[in-house]
Amino acid sequence: MYQEFAQVYDALMAEVDYPAWAAHYLALMRRHGVAPGALAECACGTGSLTVEFAAWGAAVTGVDISADMLRVAADKARARGVAIPFVQQDMRALALHRPVDAVLATCDGVNYLCTPQGVRAFFAAAHAAIKPGGGLFFDVSTPHKLKRVLGGAFLGGNESGVSYLWQNRYDPARALLEMELTGFVREADGRYRRFDELHLQRAHSAEELERWLAEAGFARARIYGERTCEPPRPPDQRWHVAAMKD
Repeated sequence: MYQEFAQVYDALMAEVDYPAWAAHYLALMRRHGVAPGALAECACGTGSLTVEFAAWGAAVTGVDISADMLRVAADKARARGVAIPFVQQDMRALALHRPVDAVLATCDGVNYLCTPQGVRAFFAAAHAAIKPGGGLFFDVSTPHKLKRVLGGAFLGGNESGVSYLWQNRYDPARALLEMELTGFVREADGRYRRFDELHLQRAHSAEELERWLAEAGFARARIYGERTCEPPRPPDQRWHVAAMKD
């Protein structure tokens, strides 16, 4: 997962407004009294948000399980002129050299933890990595999105020399969305190279997230609607979550 895809991920996400997304996270942290000094961004991927946090002046560490994604992220940081340590690590076993003000998991990172045990492990590791008074901030694609928007959908397109076919299936028994991706990358000689990847995401309910955060020791947790500071609404496709450590 995220091997060949790492080379085309940014082309397929070109319409995402990363500066606005980073600004929302920074506002959310400040809303909860967290000064974004030292941050760790888990599931940082190609580092598009990581470099925005660094540009705002945060001392941020990027963490991801995919070496391929981290190579792209390191190149992006060098191009932006920001110094960011990138660490290949499973977020379920997050281990930092020193505590941070906030741990973040952006762009569906928690959805990719496909079992309750995996989410619990990440929440516990994040709690241990955060300074007292700091917080865990993350977003998830909602059950509505995974079940009704993406579930059963067939997607296709051509972006920046990358053609892709994306077939989705939702398994209600396991609350899992299976995404089979076939991509065709145009090479310099005009030929197309094919790759295939399978991605899995779990539809975590709000009740599960709140319970697991409490079990991990977070004293206060708040779920917000999609890029707002308001309670979530039924049609929201993304939730933002803030959980504080006393």
